[in-house]
Amino acid sequence: MNGQYLIYAFIGIILLCLFTKLLKWPIKIIINGIIGVIILYVANLIIANLSLVGINVNFSLPINPISALIAGFFGVPGVIVLIIIRLFL
Repeated sequence: MNGQYLIYAFIGIILLCLFTKLLKWPIKIIINGIIGVIILYVANLIIANLSLVGINVNFSLPINPISALIAGFFGVPGVIVLIIIRLFL
């Protein structure tokens, strides 16, 4: 009986390790996307505050899954690249 529980524990540990390795990338992508949305929201908030100060800016960054993942993966440089792309397109 004790040997059977040892085998079940060993199989459970192997399955737990396998599931954590398989779910590592999707969870990381979701977390980076959420961080990207927060960064884009803060960037839009800063741009909106510029127009409150008196600098007239008709500019906002769209918050969609692609821009959120770019901002999430690359951080502030990714947001700067999105701003540059938005200015030229």
